[in-house]
Amino acid sequence: MINEIKGFDHSGTEQVGTPAIFGMNFQTVSTAEKLPESDGLKGGYEADGTTPAPLLRRALEYINTKVGSMLAALHAKGLASSTTVILSAKHGQSPDTPSALTRIPDGPILEGLDEAWATTHPEDTEPLVAFSIDDDGMLIWLHYRTPEALAFAKQYLLADNGTGNDIEGNPKPFTSSGLKTLYAGEEAAEYFGTSTSDPRVPDLFGIAQYGTVYTGGQGKIAEHGGANPQDRDVPLVVSGGPVDHNSVDSQTVETTQIAPTILSLLGLDPGALEAVEIEGTETLQVH
Repeated sequence: MINEIKGFDHSGTEQVGTPAIFGMNFQTVSTAEKLPESDGLKGGYEADGTTPAPLLRRALEYINTKVGSMLAALHAKGLASSTTVILSAKHGQSPDTPSALTRIPDGPILEGLDEAWATTHPEDTEPLVAFSIDDDGMLIWLHYRTPEALAFAKQYLLADNGTGNDIEGNPKPFTSSGLKTLYAGEEAAEYFGTSTSDPRVPDLFGIAQYGTVYTGGQGKIAEHGGANPQDRDVPLVVSGGPVDHNSVDSQTVETTQIAPTILSLLGLDPGALEAVEIEGTETLQVH
C-alpha cells in the first residue's frame, strides 16, 4: 500500500502512478476477538465486556501503527489534503461479554438431523443437509426442499437440547440448538428480501441466542453472522480531503453508504451503482 501511495506498483519496483482509489483489509482485530489465546495472550474482551484483553489490545495497536504509516506516506507524497480516508469494518463479533459465551459443536446437531430424517425417510438416498455455515447463526441448505422437509428440520432444530461449554470450558446446557429464531423456506427468503427461487438463500436461517458460538471443543470465543447488534454495529470514520469539520455523530448510517460516497468524492455519479438505484442508498454527509 505504501509503495502504491509513492506511485509504484505493489512490489515497489515499477513506477506506475498513485491510484485514484486504493484500499485494503486487515483481519488482525477479527482474529484477536475470536481466539481464546494466542502467543500466550488472552483474546477477546475482559470480564466487563468493554475492555480489550491483551491479544485484542495488541491487535488494535498493530492496526493503529499500520494506518498511521499509511497516513504518513500520504503526507510525505503531498496527497493528504486531497485524499479522503474511510475506516470501518464489515462486521463485528459477539459475544463481547465472556460470561455469555456458550460454545456448541454444530456437527452433532446436523448429524442428528440427518439421522432422524433417514429413519423416517429410508427411501431417500441423500442426507437431508446439503450444506451449512454456522458461526453465531445457522445457514442450512437441504437436499430435499419440500414443505415436509423444511417443517421437519425446523421442528427438530428447535427441539434439540444439549450441552456445550462456557468460557472456562465447563459444561453449559443449551436449548433449541442454541437458536433464538429460525426462519424456513419463504420466511428465510423474506428475511433476505428475495424469493425461494434465489439459490443463494438458505432453506433455513437461524439467529442464535446471544452468546452462542458454533465451534468444536474449546474453540472460538466470538463469531458473527447471526444478526446480533454486536455483529452489525461497527464504527465508521471519514477523515481528510474535503471533510471540513470534526464531529462524532451517533446517527445510524450503513456501511453500504461507503461505495456511493467514494463515487461522489471522485466527482462521479453515485446513481450509476445499480444497488444505489434500487435501494436509494444515500452518500455520507462528509462536508
